[in-house]
Amino acid sequence: MAHHVRRRTAAALAVICATSLAAAPAAAADGPDAAALMAAVEDHCGENGCHDILPPGQNGNATLVDILGNQLFGTRPAHSSDQLDMYDDLLHDYQGLDDAGLDSYFMDASFGVAEGDVGREYSPRDDVSIIRDDSYGVPHIYGETREGTMFGAGYAVAEDRLFLMDVLRNLGRGELTPFAGGAEGNRSFEQMLWSTAPYTEEDKQAQIDRVAASGERGAQALADVDAYIEGINAYIDASQERNDYPGEYVLTGHKNAVTQEGEIEHFKPTDIVGIASMVGALFGGGGGGEVQSAVIKLAFQNQYGEEKGAELWQAWRMENDPEATVTVDGDFPYSGTPEDPVGQVLPDEGSVEPYDIVHDEQGSAGGDGSAQAAASQQSTAEGDEQVSDLPEEDRADLEAKAEEGDLEAAEGIFNEGVLPADLAEPRGMSNALLVSGEHTASGHPVAVMGPQTGYFSPQLLMVQELQGPGISARGASFPGTSFYVQMGRGTDYAWSATSAGQDITDTFAVDLCEPDGSDPDTSSRGYIAQDGSCTGFEELTVENAWEPTVADQTPAGSYRLTALRSEFGLVESFATVDGDPVAFVQRRSTYMREVDSIIGFQKFNEPETITSAEEFQKAAGDIGYAFNWHYADAEEIAFMNSGANPVRAEGTDPNLPIAAGSEAGWQGWNPEDNGADYTPLEQHPNTVGQDYLVNWNNKVGRGYTAGWGSGSVHRGDLLDGRVSALIEEGHDFTKSSLTRVMMEAGHTDLRGEQVLPVLLRALEDADTSDPQVAEAVAALTAWEEAGAPRREAARGDGSYQHAEAIRIMDAWWPLLVSAQFQPGLGEGLYTELTRAVQVDETPFGDGGHKGSAYQYGWWSYVDKDLRSVLGEEVEGPLGEQYCGAGDAEECRTLLVDTLADAAATPAEEIYPGGDQVAADTVVHQPLGGINMWPIAWQNRPTYQQVVEFEGGRG
Repeated sequence: MAHHVRRRTAAALAVICATSLAAAPAAAADGPDAAALMAAVEDHCGENGCHDILPPGQNGNATLVDILGNQLFGTRPAHSSDQLDMYDDLLHDYQGLDDAGLDSYFMDASFGVAEGDVGREYSPRDDVSIIRDDSYGVPHIYGETREGTMFGAGYAVAEDRLFLMDVLRNLGRGELTPFAGGAEGNRSFEQMLWSTAPYTEEDKQAQIDRVAASGERGAQALADVDAYIEGINAYIDASQERNDYPGEYVLTGHKNAVTQEGEIEHFKPTDIVGIASMVGALFGGGGGGEVQSAVIKLAFQNQYGEEKGAELWQAWRMENDPEATVTVDGDFPYSGTPEDPVGQVLPDEGSVEPYDIVHDEQGSAGGDGSAQAAASQQSTAEGDEQVSDLPEEDRADLEAKAEEGDLEAAEGIFNEGVLPADLAEPRGMSNALLVSGEHTASGHPVAVMGPQTGYFSPQLLMVQELQGPGISARGASFPGTSFYVQMGRGTDYAWSATSAGQDITDTFAVDLCEPDGSDPDTSSRGYIAQDGSCTGFEELTVENAWEPTVADQTPAGSYRLTALRSEFGLVESFATVDGDPVAFVQRRSTYMREVDSIIGFQKFNEPETITSAEEFQKAAGDIGYAFNWHYADAEEIAFMNSGANPVRAEGTDPNLPIAAGSEAGWQGWNPEDNGADYTPLEQHPNTVGQDYLVNWNNKVGRGYTAGWGSGSVHRGDLLDGRVSALIEEGHDFTKSSLTRVMMEAGHTDLRGEQVLPVLLRALEDADTSDPQVAEAVAALTAWEEAGAPRREAARGDGSYQHAEAIRIMDAWWPLLVSAQFQPGLGEGLYTELTRAVQVDETPFGDGGHKGSAYQYGWWSYVDKDLRSVLGEEVEGPLGEQYCGAGDAEECRTLLVDTLADAAATPAEEIYPGGDQVAADTVVHQPLGGINMWPIAWQNRPTYQQVVEFEGGRG
């Protein structure tokens, strides 16, 4: 801590101004009897049957006094960090975990609030009551009417995430920088979303109107949204009247702390569409990248010749690798490369010009983020020391600073952006472990599962319970779309999701033209439309300007964001094909259809609809986003892959660009609303009653979409190998034993467990007489035999077990990959492949501190090539042998040489500051004004459930 927090004195504490209250009173109303409504709710979790957790804490709102207190004294609002140590503790304690101990590491996720645990009970209007439990501040919302329930959900989410929601809606408008400042993180994220989901207000409203008119469910869903927005806006009005609104509005210049001038804008339905599009783009998309794939194919053909190059490109693509671990048994062919492609397009070599949506940029990227970086490491305190815990003189000082507008303590807290740049990276971090009752001690299925949405303060998700007519659920939702629980539990069932990433995005090549008939080139901004006319691209433009604020001191600047839209899709790049200019445009099946998925989520929350695993699968089929859905009740486990998978015309190659004017493409496609024919539910990977299900964003089924490098080694192997081995041994799983499996995999180095064994086999016959090499081999061998952990022996040790082996592996891997493959591939092809699949993804890589690791890397390439060179059996080989040009002795020499270099690499050249443990630590990046302390590295979902139902509704 920057300042020592002095404990509460024995004297009674004076109450400071309303702006510092951790739990402000709700609007007064005579609500329904929450206790009676709670008693009527049916719950089949049984004793200790349902748990969940979402660090750092439920409360994501902070007043100006709270923020100043955090910056000056390290205090935090109540319930903003009380789940953080629980989450971290499991890593250190899991080996002794039993079912009775789950309460120490997870919240009780039963419905209702236990007697004696009621923190606040209030009614923002007369047909809904909200109870916040005293333990963690989770809102339990009980509505007498459906409308009241949704209103309560809106009021509660605004209490917990108002400023974050405002950030997200402005992001959805493409206007984050004028709202929150011009920092690099804000601009990067703003540009990413505007390039993938640029919408006018009319576009958003058209989606709403279409779904509302689609039938009874659509009309109900939009009525739910309207009531939800009313609740949000009611809280906005009440908080401004009380002057206890989030302090970030002052720090970003939207409210004046002294005069209280300025208004927080009310939400409207189109804002919800914008937030949904952000969620879909980050977590529910899939496909795309066809231009990059084409460039790589050309590079293969340049290196090996046309025929051989095409074969090797296909081998490295690994779209259906026979050695890949899959989640679901059976074949589910989709989006594979056809034998006789039609309409396939390759750009001319070197002709691709990426389209930059940024125009007329001015101003600098802003500060170096030092204030935020320092703040995020500020405190290692545990618990929820609040402003009210400070001595009276300190509290009075904070109050005076807020009243006088003395905000120096909060200067620069958003210098890196209120949304960090790496949040815009593709997400693939969630996992799920489900075991059928046949292999559990109780005879009922057990599930440990959750999404990994990154580590932020406040968290991107929030937890709530919704109880009202037709609705009964508890779990996590994205703020701004939390009118339904998106992942959680119902009366006698639970569900969760991982990002699937199957191919719902294609790239089309459209011919460019000039309206006057002159010869076009890649600077032309007209294209040949379906009717044969030369049509100008539609320009979707936002003009953004920003000024320095207290929180973001980036110098003033401005720019224009302009996305180009054709009837075929959004422009990604320009190029020539056989000398003729084209635009490559991307078409995502959920573009202009962001609202459609609302129906599936609506059903998930309805016990009368979800009466079996099969009914859950049908509901998941109404979700257009690409997700893997996992389900458990008292009798069955099930899996369903969702997504609006377009039916492609025969011969269409979805892995490369498609000629827009050809017979290839999407069947039944309507350019007016981007509708198309979609593959039926049964063709998506699905199962009911499989022995076990594990998924860590790995390939879900044979023949189904897989990304580059999805082969013999994947992070999912860390889960699959452990669960399958225990089943083979006859282990009867419990909630705690399955949690232990998850946690063990969550601190394991994938390279050390899955690839190091073949490296060590190769070194057995190598000359390792050099003492430094011999010591390195011994250290790596001991680490591999211990299970390749990245974990301290005890919390706070400051160094990893097997620290030397980990240092060597971290240094060795990039040296090894380059030496193994670059000579054979050639520098150009090798570089292009590293753009498709990064070489390594360690906990500390790319700035580190993000938790998730080992999703993307060259694990399979290294593994397959080494086994091939050593003469071991390889299914789906790479087509060529690369290590030592295929000579086993030369390969061993290469391994020894690179290992020697790695062993000689000091820690200071690998880790920032040379501190291995500190480099790996997870840091919750601020999405508001409250910072958290770092926790130990763990590869684990951020929201996580542990569930086992004892029975059901029959």
